[in-house]
Amino acid sequence: KGKCPEDGWDESTIELFLHELAIMDSNNFLGNCGVGEREGRVASGLVARRHYRLIHGIGRSGDISAVQPKAAGSSLLNKLTNSVVLDIIKLAGVRTVTNCFVVPMATGMSLTLCFLTLRHKRPKAKYIIWPRIDQKSCFKSMITAGFEPVVIENVLEGDELRTDIEAVEAKIKALGAENILCVHSTTSCFAPRVPDRLEELAVICANYDIPHIVNNAYGVQSSKCMHLIQQGARVGRIDAFVQSLDKNFMVPVGGAIIAGFNESFIQEISKMYPGKASASPSLDVLITLLSLGASGYKQLLKERKEMFSYLSSELKKLADNHNERLLDTPHNPISLAMSLRNLDENNDAAVTQLGSMLFTRQVSGARVVPCGSVQTVNNYTFKGFMSHANNYPCAYLNAASAIGIKKQDVDVFLKRLDKCLKTSRKESKKEKSVNEISNSNTGTEQLED
Repeated sequence: KGKCPEDGWDESTIELFLHELAIMDSNNFLGNCGVGEREGRVASGLVARRHYRLIHGIGRSGDISAVQPKAAGSSLLNKLTNSVVLDIIKLAGVRTVTNCFVVPMATGMSLTLCFLTLRHKRPKAKYIIWPRIDQKSCFKSMITAGFEPVVIENVLEGDELRTDIEAVEAKIKALGAENILCVHSTTSCFAPRVPDRLEELAVICANYDIPHIVNNAYGVQSSKCMHLIQQGARVGRIDAFVQSLDKNFMVPVGGAIIAGFNESFIQEISKMYPGKASASPSLDVLITLLSLGASGYKQLLKERKEMFSYLSSELKKLADNHNERLLDTPHNPISLAMSLRNLDENNDAAVTQLGSMLFTRQVSGARVVPCGSVQTVNNYTFKGFMSHANNYPCAYLNAASAIGIKKQDVDVFLKRLDKCLKTSRKESKKEKSVNEISNSNTGTEQLED
């Protein structure tokens, strides 16, 4: 049926299935005589076993989704993977999605592929409207495709940074709709930025006949992010949404899913991919989903949501104990932020040092964001880089509840963060005392002079 099985398969069944697919590829035929330049020859047995002897990759030189006659097994693997992934996207909340395909590139390059496909539809366009999110790959995806990003600054509503809808529409009118390739919006993001107002953006795109590409990097694991995409497509226009395989399905980095509501447009994107492609990301995600089953994946989504509530309540307690506060970002379903005002009052070095302390104590993924850092990316200068705004009111620390997180991860993180904050406070007080003594000595010397 091309759907994810409700209950996961055991490993021996999955391996038997993969071996059955592999013997359908010509390089595994007994007595095969290959005289071409690409015959699925592999020098190392270890490499062959690592790939279950599925060596031919996916697609043909003109279309990544096309069937390769001498690699029937690999082609079937590709078709099944795309079908199973489509089923999971529907299960996760985007019910009306019509087509998707796995591409062996991470999210940034997959977004670039979408933009390059749109170039042929809108040859006059040179701008991409982009509500600001301080993450390099999605910004570089537009530059790499040869377009000029038009950065729309976010608006501060309470603690949250939200889409400035009025500024988006004003910029469309100023530049002219025909000169705009698309609106490039974001769902999953680091707090205090929250998912873009997708419904309002989708309506604007429909009204001005402008394509809309959504960066849904790690949004499949969030019912709220998926609901936003579903609603955006229902009330307005969303042409494609792109999500990472590793962040949503716990597989190695290197693959993404490009999905959409217009089957022919998604096919156009797949045909834009030049040449054949690695089957590794497709193989990894198919093995994972067969082993989990639909029920297993739903259970992971449920556990992630529960862990988000737990992380939120425990991080709030810790923030209160340190005279800080958990920033109020109810529209962000994955990421949380805790203020670092006490460290920020001293200097940026104290804030960044906290990040180093956490990393050396084996806490990975927590981001410490100082105020006012400036960074240039491809000749564009961002003030307050990493905070998604020129002047966010305070420094802060990020933590996220992503798929696969366990209660133990949260508990250990909070314990180590608590210790680091205490150490940082002691060092800040010591430094402050030294500075005060130094200043008083300088004053005495000046009086003597």
